[in-house]
Amino acid sequence: MSYDFDLFVIGGGSGGIATARRAAEYGAKVGVAEYSRLGGTCVNRGCIPKKLMVYASHFPELFTDAEGYGWSAVESQLDWSKMVTGIDNELVRLNGIYQTMLDKSKVEVIRERAKFIDHHTLQVGERTITADKILIAVGGHPVRPDIPGIEHAIVSDDMFDLPTQPKKMVILGAGYIGCEFACIMNGLGTEVTQIIRPDLILRSFDRDLRSAVQEGMIHHGIKIINNSIDISIAKTDNGVSVTVTTKDGQQTILADAVSLAALGRQPNTANLGLENVDVKTHNGAILVDMNSQTNVENIYAVGDCTDEIQLTPVAVNEGRAFADTVFGNKPRTMNYADIPTAIFTTPEAATVGLTEEEAREMHGDNIKVYRSNFRPMYYVLPNKQDRTLMKLVVDTKTDRVLGAHMVGDHAAEIIQGIAIAVKMGATKADFDATVGIHPSSAEEFVTMR
Repeated sequence: MSYDFDLFVIGGGSGGIATARRAAEYGAKVGVAEYSRLGGTCVNRGCIPKKLMVYASHFPELFTDAEGYGWSAVESQLDWSKMVTGIDNELVRLNGIYQTMLDKSKVEVIRERAKFIDHHTLQVGERTITADKILIAVGGHPVRPDIPGIEHAIVSDDMFDLPTQPKKMVILGAGYIGCEFACIMNGLGTEVTQIIRPDLILRSFDRDLRSAVQEGMIHHGIKIINNSIDISIAKTDNGVSVTVTTKDGQQTILADAVSLAALGRQPNTANLGLENVDVKTHNGAILVDMNSQTNVENIYAVGDCTDEIQLTPVAVNEGRAFADTVFGNKPRTMNYADIPTAIFTTPEAATVGLTEEEAREMHGDNIKVYRSNFRPMYYVLPNKQDRTLMKLVVDTKTDRVLGAHMVGDHAAEIIQGIAIAVKMGATKADFDATVGIHPSSAEEFVTMR
């Protein structure tokens, strides 16, 4: 049977674009439907603008740190509008680059929404399009939970469009997105209160890492209200009022803005016409096998719309593995073990492999933990008490390093290198045999006893 496309991709985010370009390299005729900006959440409402704001938030402390090294005091004010405009200009530039890359790959981009008619047919705007293989890569969106007054709060996507900087802000939730925005806004000079249900932030991460990040956030001036039971939001003449009830009582915080930056995300699978093709989902997430294939033979899905790990590099790798297998005759599957990740809080954190809790559950008493907790040299002259935590989780039977965790400056950059060793199955003896770079924080990973 003849089709308009060999592959049609629904969604022009990181996963969709990576898949489209890889398939086109193998000679496939590829189309992409994207009604919004190219790049998806990561480029437009996530990783990239967030990291640029992280950089901006670090300058006030750098100015004061410089005084400890002999530099004269600096008085500087943030131009919020200039920062936001600069970030948006960069996103426009990146969108142009994505379009150019797709054009060079001869991938046709259709700026419309797509919806399934049948297994091989899509309605894309006014066009009816057929394709041999169809890939769903539509990403996700922030959740608005059932909280009284929820209509008065913004979600993480809105953080990049605030016309002015809030003087006071409440952030709800303990996830990494909320923690990152709490640190960003605090660093930029906003008074931040973060309200969380558990006792510690960052559920599912290593407990020592969670404790170290939370202590660091509090040290930098963020007020964290934990063990919250009930939350309600109300609009007042002076701003937005948040009432939180904990096991210790009730308190009300008045703020200029309330963000739901940390209360989770849901797949963008509504209105795709999945019911027309009987693609199976669970809680909105598309169910796929190890080859990113749905229960329908010619329909695949990657990225945040599936039930797998929601990270941009994962979506990219999933998509490329699919294209290599289906169009490149180079069969491979995505390996979800030992995927490194970072939390761009202040202090920064990064991790790869098993947490201590996971390791003990899997290996029982055959686990040894190595920790190093110290004040980095950088903070000596500024006379600051910021600390760094490094941790290795080791299987005593094999001596293999099962997990590596870090909280402190440049954690993401350091753990990215450590992740290679962990992925290759390095042992503690391998770490010990590696000569450290002195003086550096990273050398602690190869000197822990």
